[in-house]
Amino acid sequence: MEQVVQTFKRTDGEKRIAVLRLEIDYELATLHDALVARDYKKIAECKKKLEKFRLELIRLEV
Repeated sequence: MEQVVQTFKRTDGEKRIAVLRLEIDYELATLHDALVARDYKKIAECKKKLEKFRLELIRLEV
């Protein structure tokens, strides 16, 4: 039974990694736009989100 639970968690994690990579790509594009526009508030927000995504990705890949 435990093996089934572990398999389910692994599959769920792999799906989340794929979604997370898309979210990171989108946030990087948003950061680029903010940098071009010199919108310092938006730059800080993007960097904060990217840091959160980075930590989640590290946790999922272990």
